[in-house]
Amino acid sequence: MNAQELRDKTPDQLKDTLASLKKEAFNLRFQQATGQLENTARMRAVKRDVARVMTILNQKAAEA
Repeated sequence: MNAQELRDKTPDQLKDTLASLKKEAFNLRFQQATGQLENTARMRAVKRDVARVMTILNQKAAEA
């Protein structure tokens, strides 16, 4: 997901996206702990997406 797509979303949509990404990150951590995680690169991508969404939410809050 790129930043331009996120900037086009409303803050409510961004919060929903953030919640789903955090849920996915939790599930990935759980899979890693139990040894079931196959794609370890996905953890890094999800963490970066979470940071990207939070950055854009903060930018939108600062504009308002």
